[in-house]
Amino acid sequence: MTENRELDLAWNFVNNTDRNVFLTGKAGTGKTTFLRKLKMKSLKRMVVVAPTGVAAINAKGVTIHSFFQMPFGPLLPDADSSTNSGFNRKFSKNKINIIKSLDLLVIDEISMVRADLLDGIDRVLRRFKNRNKVFGGVQVLMIGDLQQLSPIIKEDEWELLKSFYKNGFFFSSQAYMQCDAITIELNHIYRQDNPKFIKILNEIRTNALTQASAEELNKRFQPDFVPDEKEGYISLTTHNNKAEHTNNAELDKLKTEERTYNAVVEGKFPEYAYPNKEELTLKVGAQVMFIKNDSSTEKRYFNGKIGKVIHLDKSEVIVHCQEDDFNIVTTPEVWENINYTVDKETKAITENKIGSYTQMPLRLAWSITIHKSQGLTFEKAIIDAQGAFAHGQTYVALSRCKSLEGLVLKSKISSNHIISDNQVLSFSKTAEENQPDENILKASQSEFQLNLIAELFDFYKFLHPIGRILDIYYKNRTSIEGQVEAPLNTMKSCVTELLKVANAFKAQLKTLSETLEAPESSPEIQDRFIKAVGYFVEQTRLHLSSAAKTFGFTTDNKTIEKDIIKQFDTIEELLASKLLYFEGLTTGFNVTTFLELRAKSVFLAKEKPKKPRKTVIDGTTNLELFELLRELRNEIAKQEDLAHFQVFTQKALYDMCETLPTNKQELIQVNGMGKVRVEKYGNAILEVIRGYCDEHDIETSAASEIDFFEDPKPKPKRQKGDTKKISLDLFKAGKSPDAIALERDLNVNTVIGHLASFISLGDVKITDLMPEAHYKELKSIIPKTKFENLSDLKHQIDDKYTYGELRLVLDSLNNQK
Repeated sequence: MTENRELDLAWNFVNNTDRNVFLTGKAGTGKTTFLRKLKMKSLKRMVVVAPTGVAAINAKGVTIHSFFQMPFGPLLPDADSSTNSGFNRKFSKNKINIIKSLDLLVIDEISMVRADLLDGIDRVLRRFKNRNKVFGGVQVLMIGDLQQLSPIIKEDEWELLKSFYKNGFFFSSQAYMQCDAITIELNHIYRQDNPKFIKILNEIRTNALTQASAEELNKRFQPDFVPDEKEGYISLTTHNNKAEHTNNAELDKLKTEERTYNAVVEGKFPEYAYPNKEELTLKVGAQVMFIKNDSSTEKRYFNGKIGKVIHLDKSEVIVHCQEDDFNIVTTPEVWENINYTVDKETKAITENKIGSYTQMPLRLAWSITIHKSQGLTFEKAIIDAQGAFAHGQTYVALSRCKSLEGLVLKSKISSNHIISDNQVLSFSKTAEENQPDENILKASQSEFQLNLIAELFDFYKFLHPIGRILDIYYKNRTSIEGQVEAPLNTMKSCVTELLKVANAFKAQLKTLSETLEAPESSPEIQDRFIKAVGYFVEQTRLHLSSAAKTFGFTTDNKTIEKDIIKQFDTIEELLASKLLYFEGLTTGFNVTTFLELRAKSVFLAKEKPKKPRKTVIDGTTNLELFELLRELRNEIAKQEDLAHFQVFTQKALYDMCETLPTNKQELIQVNGMGKVRVEKYGNAILEVIRGYCDEHDIETSAASEIDFFEDPKPKPKRQKGDTKKISLDLFKAGKSPDAIALERDLNVNTVIGHLASFISLGDVKITDLMPEAHYKELKSIIPKTKFENLSDLKHQIDDKYTYGELRLVLDSLNNQK
């Protein structure tokens, strides 16, 4: 295959560019072999699909309808996605990740793919990958021969589709017309080697059968031909009932031993994709055809080989083929039904067996339909094309034969039997005249690499989530607190500047690539690329990453909270992705490395632990108090069946953390706290604030609690030094932290803080202050968790652990260090 110019060109276009390719060619030109090689050796992440179950099994892929979750009816291109059946179906995360990380989609037997189905594929790929690019930016390789089997479209379906498409073939789809595909036609025929026969086939293929060729072909016309049993002829006919009738009649003639072999179906294997009869009845003397390549190392048979049954056993069939000097002991073969998943370790797209069909790889072969003969090769065949009813049927039948000498015609072939679609002929002629050459390959290769570099330095995707959060913030200022506007505006300014630099760099590289080699092999472009990476990574870390770290917010509105978190998660994923690229390409641009990084970047979000942004409250120094008050609000709201903001608002919560009110007179001054709320919840709120202040030795003012409107009276300063010792003495006297808090009019967390200071001295054990089970669990959990502060830690782990317990275990772990 390395000496075949067209195959080499196709290989380079598929593997070294991002051009969409229609790979076509006459029967027997190596299209299937090319696909096998591609699956084994290509470095691109690919999925193989085909329009029918049998074609998918043969190509070792999956059906289009299965992978893209398509309905079987017509897909109208102007229908709304939400109403058009099939386009609002939920895809699994695994399927979405496969699509997002996909480099190459291979569609085998493209001649059978309807125009609306290809447009449906385009819509799904745009939905999950890039909505602004044809096929979502995925490279598509379409393999098939338009002169062979065509799409099946029912009359009522065509009535719905004809206003959108000129014809039902894939090349009239909107996606194909937009995708700038190149056509590469394979010309070297491996199946036939007789120039005369090849010429006849070419003329039939293009609906240009000459009188001389027709006369030569019709020399094989033998209407009364009866083959010798030993010669192994197979009859090809246009209709399934004709083939079935012939096979059953011939089988009935045999008076020999009969045996039925039942298929074994495991897992998921749909009936329409069965490669053989579920109940296969054979007799000694039956003419059979192998319908699978031999999976053993001996390679004794291939798909399409004809032979005769000479012995039947329970688990094996012995077949003799005329051209062989040995008998073939045939045992059941396995056909696998696969789906695609992503390997957890390598992140590679992998094929997984989800079902299997085990049966003897044999079929009765006195006769088969032309339809089922596609892809097969025969030494000797009897062809009855009299009832040809579909485009390409006569060509498919004749091209199955390896030689003119092995061919027998039951009816003469004339131009009437050659059914060709003029639109196919017109498309094929135009494509043939515009095949790419080495210069187009070189330009496409360079453009592919430039596109990858442009993708690397493109920060445009940051603008939407940044703008969305700012828009939410500006419309809901009163219900959002925290550091939002400043960090996002910093990021927006940086992104805007990086976009300008990237556009200038893109233009510069394009100019350079016109006179130099492709970026990957140009020292000058590589030098500039390395410098650009250095600049972009510095700006990204300095302005984007640092600003992202200062971002934080709180809000009572769950809808707003969810939207902001979603948008900021997107920003963080984009940041992680860019830094992954930059770190992986610091030494220069390499296509393979880039594609590997692109695939890996899809899974960053999945691997990155989600950190609740709402807990990062820059702007207040009392983060622990903030969380303690928020917990109190949650408890009250739950007890009284209220919404959180009905207890006190987010703004009030924020203000309390800043002003630290320790009496009702101060509390009522807090924005949003009225007399009614203070009367209902004031005591509980003040207890938390006083405890926090006491624990952290914070000096506060005091006022009378007798009446809201009395003049404040000075509160005597707290006695320092002895307060912790008093709590310890009471604890040693047998009182619990709750009892001590009640007796001393303190918050229980304050008392626990007092007692904790004596753990290092051995006067108190940590398990005296918290359940032993919680202590053991937290000792294991905390070292494995990344957190910025106590609030951050609290919201990453189970709610059953209190702030006091977290602080105790953290202090214990720090003391151990």
